[in-house]
Amino acid sequence: QVQLRESGGGSVQAGGSLRLSCEAPRFSYMRKWMGWFRQVPGKEREGVATVYTDGGSTVYADSVKGRFTISKDNAKNTVHLQMGSLKPEDTAMYYCTLAPAPAQPLVAAGVTSWGQGTQVTVSA
Repeated sequence: QVQLRESGGGSVQAGGSLRLSCEAPRFSYMRKWMGWFRQVPGKEREGVATVYTDGGSTVYADSVKGRFTISKDNAKNTVHLQMGSLKPEDTAMYYCTLAPAPAQPLVAAGVTSWGQGTQVTVSA
């Protein structure tokens, strides 16, 4: 478990945009799947998007494809999630995650570090 520092989130109207960022410690950043899960109370955590820090491959949940974009800044050990065309069903607590390769991307069982979570609320 390493400490992941999240920022961003908040409240927005449907159709709006938000950006999440997550910084990992330098020593733990490379050769990892780093990304975001989200959870609504009473439901299981859902993988949203992830990027491989050593190469740039990305994986998205079907529910966010075409609306969300994940990117990385290796110089700052940081990944960003740009969320656009937000819908009320995107409302959730978003958790930054880190999973060492060869973990399957967007599979919770492979995640070794979780952030504290940041709330995203989308109103109709």
